[in-house]
Amino acid sequence: MSEPAWLREARANLGVAEIPGAKSNPKILEWARRLGGRILGAGYTNDDTAWCGLFAAHCVSSAGIAPPPIALRAKAWATWGEPIAPCVGAVLVFQREGGGHVGFCVGESLTAWRVLGGNQSNRVCETWIEKARCIAVRWPPGAPRTAAPLVLTQAGVLSRNEA
Repeated sequence: MSEPAWLREARANLGVAEIPGAKSNPKILEWARRLGGRILGAGYTNDDTAWCGLFAAHCVSSAGIAPPPIALRAKAWATWGEPIAPCVGAVLVFQREGGGHVGFCVGESLTAWRVLGGNQSNRVCETWIEKARCIAVRWPPGAPRTAAPLVLTQAGVLSRNEA
């Protein structure tokens, strides 16, 4: 079973990272430029601004799927698409102090989701996030549900703050 197109795009960007200081990664800014303020719900000018929603929007857009209104806000993804049982490629939305976080499900343990997302330790990577923090599991509207089931594994160190 192949991975959904948006997840393949996410994997293709593993390692893309913020540039510390006044500069911003041109690739992250290019995603924002292509999507535009109408989709993102705001202008986006530097990678110091939370960009997990921007990354998710870039990935689903690259698969020909419209992101939610105000896609820059992680919690905007909580009502987007259709609810689904967790599976590879599902969009996971999390609560965190000061806001939310959004990424793609790639695995699970008994207590945590393995999440591939942007702005995780200031880069695109995989990390473990506690299941109790998950507030929504969504699937892109109209996309065929062809995702692989999850395989239970042992969690590593849990992420505490994805900002």
